[in-house]
Amino acid sequence: MPVKKIMVVDDSPTERFFLQELLSKRGYSIVTAENGEDAVAKAAKEMPDLILMDVVMPGLNGFQATRAISKAPETAHIPIFMCTTKDQETDKIWGVRQGAKDYLVKPINGDELLEKIKALG
Repeated sequence: MPVKKIMVVDDSPTERFFLQELLSKRGYSIVTAENGEDAVAKAAKEMPDLILMDVVMPGLNGFQATRAISKAPETAHIPIFMCTTKDQETDKIWGVRQGAKDYLVKPINGDELLEKIKALG
């Protein structure tokens, strides 16, 4: 199934703007969330085809939000890419264990992200 709607979850307005611009210019529909709690609620309501999830956020962090989304029956099918500054191998392993399909380290390489999105569809 081709990816059409992407949810960008990041507490940084700059990161949200960067990803929103990059993806909307390629024809993707974008939904944003500023924190983990918002992401969990919007994932069930919006049903995006992909979620780009930051890790370091106040409240529910990206690992916790990923776990909640990937374990809920109604959202378990949505692939999640972690997009974070946390670049340790243990962080990557933990992200995948929480349900992430892929793990990208910031600063995000736009071409690499677009290739990974294309590979999903």
